[in-house]
Amino acid sequence: MTKTEMAHIWLDEKGTAWIDDTGVKVIEVVRDHIVGGLSPLEIHREFPDLSLAQIHAALAYYYDHKEELDAELAEWEQEVEALRKQARETPVHQKLKAMGLI
Repeated sequence: MTKTEMAHIWLDEKGTAWIDDTGVKVIEVVRDHIVGGLSPLEIHREFPDLSLAQIHAALAYYYDHKEELDAELAEWEQEVEALRKQARETPVHQKLKAMGLI
């Protein structure tokens, strides 16, 4: 475990930022805020075990490492879109589409 200069945040051996004393990655909080549009208070409702201080620390870490984490978010969005596309291409889906049912 590598402690960062920010309170509440540590880095694992791969450089992934985590929130202290939790199993929550910083990127999870960031994703809810940036992609989901949730406020810190709304994130707190999603992650009730996180304090508002931890949530704000995660967001501060994001803004200090924006380029790196934005790239990670873009990669995640590509993976999600690939999974969606794959799900739409199942044999059942194709058959229903050919029948004009979807």
